[in-house]
Amino acid sequence: MSTKTDSVTPMMAQFLDLKSGYPDAMLFYRMGDFYEMFFEDAVAAAEALDIALTKRGKHQGADIPMCGVPVHAAERYLLTLIRKGFRVAVCEQMESPAEAKKRGSKSVVKRDVVRLVTPGTLTEESLLDARRHNYLAAFSLIRDEGALAWVDISTGTLSVMPCSPLHLGPELARLTPREVLLSDASDQNYGELVSEIGSSVTVRGGSAFDSTNGKQRLCDLYRVGSLDAFGTFSQVEISALAALVDYLEVTQKGNLPLLRPPVREQANAAMQIDAATRRSLELTHSMTGGRNGSLLHCIDHTVTAPGARLLERRLAAPSRAKSVILDRQDAVAFFVDQQGLGHEMRSALREVADIDRSLSRLALDRGGPRDMTSIRNTLAQAATLALLTSEVELPALLAKSSADLVGHDDLRKLLESALVAEPPLLARDGGFIAQGYNSELDEVRKLRDEGRSVIASLQAKYSEMSGVSALKIKHNNVLGYFIETTATHADKMLSEPLSETFIHRQTTANQVRFTTVELSELETKILNAGGRVLEIENSLYAGLKSQIVEQAPVLSALATALAEFDLATGLAVLAQDRNWTRPEITDGRDFDIRSGRHPVVEQALRQAGNPFVANDCNLSEASIHLLTGPNMAGKSTYLRQNALIAVLAQMGGFVPAASAKIGLVSQVFSRVGASDDLARGRSTFMVEMVETAAILNQADDRALVILDEIGRGTATYDGLSIAWATLEHLHDVNRCRALFATHYHEMSALAGKLDNVENSTVAVKEWDGDVIFLHEVRLGTADRSYGVQVARLAGLPTKVVERARIVLEALEKGEQRGEASRETLIDDLPLFAAMSSAPQPVASHTSEVEDRLKDILPDELSPREAIQLIYDLKDLL
Repeated sequence: MSTKTDSVTPMMAQFLDLKSGYPDAMLFYRMGDFYEMFFEDAVAAAEALDIALTKRGKHQGADIPMCGVPVHAAERYLLTLIRKGFRVAVCEQMESPAEAKKRGSKSVVKRDVVRLVTPGTLTEESLLDARRHNYLAAFSLIRDEGALAWVDISTGTLSVMPCSPLHLGPELARLTPREVLLSDASDQNYGELVSEIGSSVTVRGGSAFDSTNGKQRLCDLYRVGSLDAFGTFSQVEISALAALVDYLEVTQKGNLPLLRPPVREQANAAMQIDAATRRSLELTHSMTGGRNGSLLHCIDHTVTAPGARLLERRLAAPSRAKSVILDRQDAVAFFVDQQGLGHEMRSALREVADIDRSLSRLALDRGGPRDMTSIRNTLAQAATLALLTSEVELPALLAKSSADLVGHDDLRKLLESALVAEPPLLARDGGFIAQGYNSELDEVRKLRDEGRSVIASLQAKYSEMSGVSALKIKHNNVLGYFIETTATHADKMLSEPLSETFIHRQTTANQVRFTTVELSELETKILNAGGRVLEIENSLYAGLKSQIVEQAPVLSALATALAEFDLATGLAVLAQDRNWTRPEITDGRDFDIRSGRHPVVEQALRQAGNPFVANDCNLSEASIHLLTGPNMAGKSTYLRQNALIAVLAQMGGFVPAASAKIGLVSQVFSRVGASDDLARGRSTFMVEMVETAAILNQADDRALVILDEIGRGTATYDGLSIAWATLEHLHDVNRCRALFATHYHEMSALAGKLDNVENSTVAVKEWDGDVIFLHEVRLGTADRSYGVQVARLAGLPTKVVERARIVLEALEKGEQRGEASRETLIDDLPLFAAMSSAPQPVASHTSEVEDRLKDILPDELSPREAIQLIYDLKDLL
């Protein structure tokens, strides 16, 4: 866009000047009750928002495109633009038009950009998902050492961890930040990786990542002389943290949000789960991209937004610390045993608000009275919860949380006395300060709301003082309020001592008019009462906000405690409702699941009224199980359910099994299901090989690996050889625990050659040429894959199925005879066309049992005849 300002109006010159400072953002230019956009911004906004594109004047001989959105509805338009990848610079009027006119008729209202809205810097309730974090992340690399920092400015959480380039993908997949900051030097290497995760990439100059200046920037933010009080941070970690703070200063125009002290996470503190595995297991999102159908959706029984976010964090990053896991399990087990207490607590928790986000909005001046009442109401519920837990012995994690529920009485009482029960959304609307909190406000409100009654009481006072019953207080647009009496009584009021009070203003033919100092002051107060009410309320609002923000650290601790109770009670309800059990966590390599179930599939079957077939999985002795069986028999479900049980166990919850004994799992890898990546030129087989390579290169001896149909995307012998070599590598090099499903039955021979490999199969039963899936996993191998039978169930034409049977039988017979090549076998087979024209096989005759039953009418059988029929059928068998 050209920034030449010759031959343009002063207003348009101002727009172009402001726009030049934000060339990569769409400028929302405030004009009265609308945000207007011009030039390329208007064209892009009109298309993205589906609003009308108009024009306003000319620039350099061409019409200026223009569109706009109402200020009161701006948030929903902002949300649409952010979701479509735009950044928006919000430009506000910094003065009223009347103030601008005082400087001259051609003066333009002062405007300035007050905020840059980006995907990672949202705070408004309507722009955020209440049950998910909205992370802004920054990745820094200094001499091959990397660090990842992330912040949610809507809650104030700030974290950092060492992160090598190799682990950047898995960590971003865990956090799913909305926006990631990269230095201009790192963008070319990691920008594509960030985009693959689904995050927006923002490139910043190298100075933003400068660790030396960054350290001072962080100290200034927290008003400390050193960061040592918060922990020990490496140079690269300070660089990543500083980049976040620098970006927030830019986007928030210096009005920084409330940020908690940075928390340093250990790189190996959580179970590593890469992006492909998260998609395969559908941990937080289903394959379709939504929350429905995911494990998170299946297990989420939380009743508060902070509790839901805590659940997602725990599920996305299961712990590798046994003590942490046991503490979390103790909390869940406590409420499994104390169901009555848990029910009472959940009832109270349902009234709890999202005070972290309310705090953030208040600190950024984007909040309102309802944020204050949310905090007030939550403090009241915290007192109720503290009372409920005061007489029971809580496990360690809950005891610590319980301590944070108390100590808020002063702030609660202040807000209860200051605020009405149901305040308006915005402070500028007024009416949110309670009656009796401020005497001046009460008086001015009375003048505003009861002006007539105040005047009437003053009139009565003056009548009594003067002894003139006919005295009236009136009002007109010329004199304002005045006292009027007849000429007969005027002399009395003009003489002492009444003349000291009543001041003569006007005499008419029949009336004399007076005023008093008190009446003049009252008139001024009445006329200004409306504005004065808002002025006082805004002043009181600022005072209350200041006192709330001062309590931010303890309020944040309270929010964390409430989320902990919510999560523990929610997981306890889940365990009770679905008969889940507490897993045993060990330091060894145990993996022994008895009667395990897939939580999401079981829930779906349960809703449909169907049972789920539970299965065991014991990798404690033979650490790798080679699983064979037909398609549709449940192999993929079985693979995934055991991985999900490991994730749930180390998250700290109960698991869908009769019992579970699990040695700490360091990594979970899943290669299940077919997909391609056409945008990057990768076939299904290529994607499979890339993901398999990542597993073989990274899995350690504490990893759990599930693989399904490795090698299926290429020729049979190529695929078999790749699958064979992969299994050997897992056994000999990775030495991990693994479930390996395959259709290559030849691989079952490995169980006799490798010490830690055992064969398992999914049982099926054949009946009259059909296959019945039993969904039971047993030791042993499958003799065939039943692909033709599955094809028939899928609805392939009968001729195709019959042809497939003939080809399969020929190939199997040829293989048994050891014939030299498959081409020879295929040459001997009749063509499909010849087979199609040949007489078709005659349907088999019905059995004697079917003939006997065909004409039986059960309703007409006597008990004796029914028994005899059973004997007859028995004889026929």
